[in-house]
Amino acid sequence: MKPRRLALGERNIVGARVTEARLAAGMKQVELLAKLQTRGVEISVPALSLLEGQKRPVSDIELKALADIFGVSADWLLGRGE
Repeated sequence: MKPRRLALGERNIVGARVTEARLAAGMKQVELLAKLQTRGVEISVPALSLLEGQKRPVSDIELKALADIFGVSADWLLGRGE
């Protein structure tokens, strides 16, 4: 994994959990993007990087799709549960 170039941001609290779930699933960002696209969520590679880097806010539609993809609750993505 490449080291992060920029420090983490403060625009969302979901990004770290998305990264955690994606890596636990052995998934690359492009694979996650493909899964999001099949659910009608269009995000670019830079936008996903910004989301995971907590520099881009997450929409409710994106939050729901991410929870469905990873089989977790939206609350977990929001840091409310284990």
